[in-house]
Amino acid sequence: MSEMQKQIERRRTFAIISHPDAGKTTLTEKLLLYGGAIQLAGSVKGKATARHAVSDWMELEKQRGISISSSVMQFEYEGYCINILDTPGHQDFSEDTYRTLMAADSAVMVIDAAKGIEPQTRKLFKICAMRNIPIFTFINKLDREARSPYDLMEELENEFGIGTYPMNWPIGCGIDFKGVYDREKREILAFNEFHRGQNKIKAIECTLDETEKLDELIGSKLRETLSDDIELLDGAGYEFDIEQVRRGKLSPVFFGSALNNFGIEPFLESFLKMTMPPLPRIAGDEIVDPFNEKFSAFVFKIQANMNKAHRDRIAFMRICSGKFERDKEYYHVQGGKAIRLAQPQQLMASERAIINEAYAGDIIGVFDPGIFSIGDTICDKTMKVEFEGIPTFAPEIFAAVERIDTMKRKQFEKGIMQIAQEGAIQIFHEPYTGVEEIIVGVVGVLQLEVLEYRLKNEYGVDVRRRSLPFEVVRWIDNEGLNPNDLNLTSDTKWVQDFRGNNLLLFTSEWCVNWALNKNEGLILREFNKD
Repeated sequence: MSEMQKQIERRRTFAIISHPDAGKTTLTEKLLLYGGAIQLAGSVKGKATARHAVSDWMELEKQRGISISSSVMQFEYEGYCINILDTPGHQDFSEDTYRTLMAADSAVMVIDAAKGIEPQTRKLFKICAMRNIPIFTFINKLDREARSPYDLMEELENEFGIGTYPMNWPIGCGIDFKGVYDREKREILAFNEFHRGQNKIKAIECTLDETEKLDELIGSKLRETLSDDIELLDGAGYEFDIEQVRRGKLSPVFFGSALNNFGIEPFLESFLKMTMPPLPRIAGDEIVDPFNEKFSAFVFKIQANMNKAHRDRIAFMRICSGKFERDKEYYHVQGGKAIRLAQPQQLMASERAIINEAYAGDIIGVFDPGIFSIGDTICDKTMKVEFEGIPTFAPEIFAAVERIDTMKRKQFEKGIMQIAQEGAIQIFHEPYTGVEEIIVGVVGVLQLEVLEYRLKNEYGVDVRRRSLPFEVVRWIDNEGLNPNDLNLTSDTKWVQDFRGNNLLLFTSEWCVNWALNKNEGLILREFNKD
């Protein structure tokens, strides 16, 4: 086996998904702790531990206690090279999460043991199911009052139509939470709550046969309940089938408490055993093998201003095949020209290190002088493949945004354009007008708040915004058509995107149907093809 094959074999790339506040970022933090990437784990709220999570690098994330932007982290653990993609849970940033899932080979779904499956979890699961991504479930917050594990398992099976296999089983919950039973090792890991979850913990191990020790550890009542539960699971539950897991049809379930570091290490070890190295990717009619010696990658995210000192733009790439080498010339398919990828970086949220090489499965950041768009393919000059584009969500909320200080035109334009190129917002303007006022389209209101915050803090521009009544956007697909000639309702607006494409903003679906009925031959599209 060549060095390149060995390196690719040990790569694991996964995304962590959940509804807000289920503990996703906390779990990420604890995985980094066990991987030796950090010595002390922080929390999202940053109060109990007096330290913020590594993955929440943006100042607004620290203030709000939520993840706004996907972050990428890489660390080593027992011979594996692990790439974690921590995604925003909030529905207003679901587009960022969707794009990030395109770069992952598997997903870890975090569920709050008290709340079960929540709306955003449902939405994200559907995206994973569409791509047949293996899904591993971590049921979190067992140290608080929780629902019955049987109810949670049944909900998972009924809601998602997949089988579940508990890898471990909780003993009590809330103040009575005593630990978990590991079904593979057939031993108990006892829970110790007397620390804040910042350091690694040592579990107390004990088997079901050690009755006296068990009675002392968890009490006779919980011991009897556990024996009955295990007997029931062994007799009536799903059988473990690794092939079903890898096809996304069976979800291994783990119970634990991310905040208290409990159950993290067993989860990580089992997860790494069950997951596969990087998988082949579809590029048009071709299937790109990760072990192909020729380099190929696609851009799934662009982030501006990660480094406050330099106001830079980083394009995040998922390497799909071969080996990446620094300073080597590659081909940018959409740009149609050869390029050198400057300053390739391995990332730990906002911290980075320049790298000389990377392999299929890795996520790298490269400096973007403004030539990349989301979905672009970069590959070996002799390869010339093009990976499938990444679909975009149609905006549902629209607002007019203008700068307060008329002297800050350049900063306003630059800020709006850069944030739009990241894919967080879509921008439009009325034809024949300047950029005094920009129409912004977003999936959720919180994105508008983030836009205002970033324009002020990263570009020094204060803005005012006013809501617009539009709910539906459609691109005009007729070449050479003058929108002024169309018969439209009085509340329909003709605008252009920053590429000069013509669009119509409608206040309702009824207005869309009106436009189609009153203008013969008019072709409207929901998504932009560019």
